[in-house]
Amino acid sequence: MGTASFFAARWQMILQLTLEHLAIVVLAMVLSIVIGVATGMLITLNRRAAAVVLAATNVMMTIPSLALFSLLVPLVGIGSVPAIIGLVAYTQLPVVRNVYTGLSGIDPSIIEAARGMGLSSRSILWKIRAPLALPAMMAGIRTAVVMGVGIGAIAGYIGAGGLGVLIFQGISRNDDVMVLTGAGIISLIAILADRLMRRIETLLDRRARF
Repeated sequence: MGTASFFAARWQMILQLTLEHLAIVVLAMVLSIVIGVATGMLITLNRRAAAVVLAATNVMMTIPSLALFSLLVPLVGIGSVPAIIGLVAYTQLPVVRNVYTGLSGIDPSIIEAARGMGLSSRSILWKIRAPLALPAMMAGIRTAVVMGVGIGAIAGYIGAGGLGVLIFQGISRNDDVMVLTGAGIISLIAILADRLMRRIETLLDRRARF
């Protein structure tokens, strides 16, 4: 059976798995971005804390994704919960690092000038530092989102559903069509997600300038 024939015969199952994949990834990425941005902002206040947090997120990235998901199963069971926790943990590095780098890399003279104008620390953060750091921050978020879409395939291995089910079933049955279908849709979602994040970055950048 070719890919087109397989898709035509199993489109309902493929649609369900795609929606499951999107649900897991979207929820995980929302949590990851919120936690990562907040953490990145907080660690700019303390260099020692920044070193510890960045080291921890680096270590997390060295753990194979399949191993990380498997380690979570005995703790929280199978299903979407370990998948979401694993995705959030695994995608923290690009978000935290880029937020921290973007905010810390701003020319100190700009900050001093803003203080000289009477702006508070909060106003400087939201009106000066955040807009200037936006490109770096969005680059980290885009990387995290694309990573999340791809790593989300592991969710099928721990009973959370998603397009990874097609890949793992295809491997176990030696069915290349199933593997290619699952991998192809995941790749398409990743490409579309990256373009969407680029468009959001452009809109935010325009608003920041005005």
